[in-house]
Amino acid sequence: MGSAERVATLDTRCCIAGGGPAGMMLGLLLARAGVPVVVLEKHADFLRDFRGDTVHPSTMEVLDQLGLLDAFLAHPHQELREISAVISGERLTLADFSHLPTRAKFVALMPQWDFLNFLAEHARKLPEFALRLQHEVVELVHADGRVAGLRARGPDGLVELRCDLVVGADGRGSAVRALAALEVEDLGAPIDVLWMRVSRRSDDPQFGLGVLSRGRLLVMLDRGDYWQCAFVIKKGGLEAQRAQGLGVLRDELARLAPFLRGRVDELASWDDVKLLTVRVDRLREWSRPGVLCIGDAAHAMSPVGGVGINLAIQDAVAAANALAPVLRAGAPTAEQLRSVQERRELPTRVVQRVQVLIQDNVIAPTLRGATTPRAPWIVRMVDALPVLRRIPARLVGLGFRRERVSEQILHR
Repeated sequence: MGSAERVATLDTRCCIAGGGPAGMMLGLLLARAGVPVVVLEKHADFLRDFRGDTVHPSTMEVLDQLGLLDAFLAHPHQELREISAVISGERLTLADFSHLPTRAKFVALMPQWDFLNFLAEHARKLPEFALRLQHEVVELVHADGRVAGLRARGPDGLVELRCDLVVGADGRGSAVRALAALEVEDLGAPIDVLWMRVSRRSDDPQFGLGVLSRGRLLVMLDRGDYWQCAFVIKKGGLEAQRAQGLGVLRDELARLAPFLRGRVDELASWDDVKLLTVRVDRLREWSRPGVLCIGDAAHAMSPVGGVGINLAIQDAVAAANALAPVLRAGAPTAEQLRSVQERRELPTRVVQRVQVLIQDNVIAPTLRGATTPRAPWIVRMVDALPVLRRIPARLVGLGFRRERVSEQILHR
């Protein structure tokens, strides 16, 4: 940036980089707690396709605490009440959400941009909340040995926000964590995902979630008028897939989900197929004095289980509970920032461990086509005994160490 470039300066208590689920929820909670907060989103809106669209019961439980669940469910959505999979032609039920101790006993499928717009709509009603679109973080500001704010480039030029805390909630490619020089531990991922959409008809059969066949794995989400399809490929395998031609991909989709035959031609070109480069990593330390990372910025999750959004929301709740009382008075200490990681690191490690085990021992061998996939005995037992389906439903739906919004935030 040029030395003569004019910089507008603003003051706030907390500046959150990233208007995703973690950033928007944290902004809402802090503002509700009476903490002045600014959320920066680098795009002009939230409208980006093929982001995580599963809102789990743990997240809806938070919305219920805030008195927002009924308004949320009034928006168009689909409800996934159980998870099933077809493994080598055999259909198995893996989870049943109907017995969860929550009001919403299902996973809600809603476009992420609708969810984020919903959070923004309610956050904007609070005088302490501000959302600035088209603002991209370019630099952290330091003073007295700590991060004291950031600079962002917006439509009208550079803006410097001075604050007591910078939160990086800007995803797996986080600018904040890079600028703060936070060390990343890469856990590895042997897969990538091709996302696409194919129209849905009212007489289509119910599709539980996934199909595993020798050499192939397909996940399909019911989005009302279309299927959101995730075709899993080997890490770095996009060029090989493209070399085979789009016709081969269409044929694979029709083989795995025969009722789509005749509709796969809606994939007219490779522009209709989007690549998700899967990463599983986490920061060794989530914070430095004056800066904290949460959500994907702190721990990029595999799409296995679709729990990334919900872990990010749980991070936001834990951060708000720990830091809102402090931020009303001033800057949090390094120890207070570390307490957020101490609270959320175990759930993160457990979920990532399970994801890596599934990736390495189920998905990768299936994609190699070395053997025809068979359901493990424990999966067959869960399918055979309905009462056991409550266990994976609780783990997927509520997670480990689920967070509840503190009374001091709710009562304000």
